[in-house]
Amino acid sequence: MTSEPGTSSLPYTFLGPEGTFTESALLQVPGAADAERIPSTNAAAALAKVRSGAARAAMLPIENSIEGGVPATLDAISNGLELRILHEVVVPVSFVLVAPAGVTLADITHVGTHPHAWAQTRDWFQDHLPHAAYVPANSTAAAAHELLGDEPAFQAAVCAPLVAEQTGLSILAAGIEDNLGAVTRFVLVGKPGHLPEPTGADKTTLAIPLPEDHPGALMAILEQFASRGVNLNRIESRPTGQFLGHYIFSVDVDGHIRDARVADALRGLHRVSPEMRFLGSYPRADKQPPIIRSYNSDGAFGEAAAWVESLLG
Repeated sequence: MTSEPGTSSLPYTFLGPEGTFTESALLQVPGAADAERIPSTNAAAALAKVRSGAARAAMLPIENSIEGGVPATLDAISNGLELRILHEVVVPVSFVLVAPAGVTLADITHVGTHPHAWAQTRDWFQDHLPHAAYVPANSTAAAAHELLGDEPAFQAAVCAPLVAEQTGLSILAAGIEDNLGAVTRFVLVGKPGHLPEPTGADKTTLAIPLPEDHPGALMAILEQFASRGVNLNRIESRPTGQFLGHYIFSVDVDGHIRDARVADALRGLHRVSPEMRFLGSYPRADKQPPIIRSYNSDGAFGEAAAWVESLLG
């Protein structure tokens, strides 16, 4: 992971409050455990700190294995002053149901938590508390902390075990996630600067507007990857907010911009969508290298370029 010169004294920020899965992800970044860490109330606020120079980087959830992409993060990164993803972390997700001392399952009529946590525990609630109403919160930790206030809007919260430990709230049920093995992917986002060096197991993230809605418009984007042997491991459409039917495609591909096949795909994409944003090339959390056919290797691209140059004399 790299950062801009002069930023080492700045704090990191994360989707807070303390004790969220996002902070757990941040603590896995080398050096972050010893640095100052400040929570932010939402993704836009976290990235505003980075853009203004108040924080060196922000850790945010971007994708969940059950619910898919996190719209607030995708939108906040794709709009405003350009930023770069520097690092990714994958965190296993397990939830507990917490409440103040004296509250029992029979007392619960409303439960607070983050939308993604609720989506991952719906089956458990259908089986154990089918009449409990869901109350959205900015984060799982925020819901738990609200229970410590004077007039919480719910009697219990779904959160991470770490939050229960930090707050002293009673755990009414543990391991309530519906899908064992669920994970959330987090990204560390900073200002543009020096790219992380290629590792051979990298990922590149792009935000690609659809310039014009016409038959084959999406195919014109996808073929830039397919013809160069670049694998897409995530593609999602997000509305731009300008008008109905106007979208940005958020894309993750296998490889680094310094890989010849990825660089050539980006050249082709820029011709199709000149407003495309490059959001970073960074090491994959799972360290899995892509499968590359010989004719899509850096050497093959170099030989092809040299052959054309020889024909031009």
